Amino acid sequence: MSTPAGSADTNLPQTGPSAFDERRPPERELLDDCVHCGFCLPTCPTYQLWGEEMDSPRGRIYLMDLAEKGEIELPGPFTEHIDRCLGCMACVTACPSGVQYDRLLESVRPQIERNVPRERNDAWFRNAIFALFPYKRRLRAAAVPGALYQRLRKVPAVAKLAGKLPGRLGAMESLLPPVSVREAFARLPVHTPAVGERRARVALLSGCVQDVFFHRVNAATVRVLAAEGCDVLVPREQQCCGALELHAGREDSALARAKREIAVYEKLDVDHVVTNVAGCGSSMKEYGHLLADDPEWAERAAAFSKRVRDVHEVLAELGPRAPRHPFRGRVAYHDACHLGHAQQVRSQPREVLRSIPDLELVDLPEAALCCGSAGIYNMIMPEAAAELGARKAGNVRSVAPDLVVTANPGCLLQIGKHLGQDLPLLHPVQLLDASIRGVPVPRS
Repeated sequence: MSTPAGSADTNLPQTGPSAFDERRPPERELLDDCVHCGFCLPTCPTYQLWGEEMDSPRGRIYLMDLAEKGEIELPGPFTEHIDRCLGCMACVTACPSGVQYDRLLESVRPQIERNVPRERNDAWFRNAIFALFPYKRRLRAAAVPGALYQRLRKVPAVAKLAGKLPGRLGAMESLLPPVSVREAFARLPVHTPAVGERRARVALLSGCVQDVFFHRVNAATVRVLAAEGCDVLVPREQQCCGALELHAGREDSALARAKREIAVYEKLDVDHVVTNVAGCGSSMKEYGHLLADDPEWAERAAAFSKRVRDVHEVLAELGPRAPRHPFRGRVAYHDACHLGHAQQVRSQPREVLRSIPDLELVDLPEAALCCGSAGIYNMIMPEAAAELGARKAGNVRSVAPDLVVTANPGCLLQIGKHLGQDLPLLHPVQLLDASIRGVPVPRS
């Protein structure tokens, strides 16, 4: 059994007060579960990039252990190494000891956000992200100048100037999705009836970025669910589910959003609350855990989380009913981390895709390794994200697909950025929707 290089005995008695505050610090039992075996190392993106022990899951757990014992403070190297973590949870899948790194990271990031002052530029940039992305109306307003900018960017001088934007600004600019004002302001029907005999009644989370910039994915999701016998409700009162903020450690605002969403959906008589975004689904399935110590919300949150399903889970459980038209092509499937690792939903998307006649489905090399999107990671850590994105694009090209599919908007943008215009990238439901309707497969 190995331990982090240069580390001391982690069983030393606590030498001072914990560096963590009393609000949901990492649990000692969870910290002690890690035996530092190293099985996590090959799947950890940052360890693969840098080979630095403290940028591996077991190294970060060691830092958490030291902070819990009061042997190190949160500002400084501790925050630096935790910030570098993508939160992809590949280590959770790889760990033979069942270490709940997801729970540990979920408890530590809020500690940093509450107790460690950010440098002015860093704080400004993060605040700007969270002043925009969780708000659908603000995103729609931003779509108008965004669409104009994308037209201007076709001018060589503008494109050259955009290519010189530094660091985080350049990363943000390069990840701007194709903007359609018409799509940004489109609305899904509140109720779409099942085609034929009803097999289920579901409510769809339309999302924030998803609904404004990937509305076509939501529209395809509604059509597919209806074609497979689902009544689909899309409540107008829904807002952001809090996933981006939760994954970044902004716990108070994330939990406030969780409560608001629970209140909206618990009034609906549905079998499932369906999401087509990996990050949103993983957070919503965790509401019961996140609010377990809240007497007013614990039971309601647990009941809500039990009803949350990824769209592929629902489709696989129902089984195909609508006739499919063939797709003669080679399709590469990328496991979004918060679907494969966080939700453990791997077989269902593949099962759904294989229901399309003549489709050849291929997996990617290094499938467990994150593409570098990871919520806001590719905006706040652009250099590391770029290395991972280029690596993922290389793995995609190595299997020579005709089409790439993945179930998360961040992954679509990140992989698309590094693939360029070489290959179409879609959400799996878009491909299934085209097959059911017998229409040409869209390019995006």
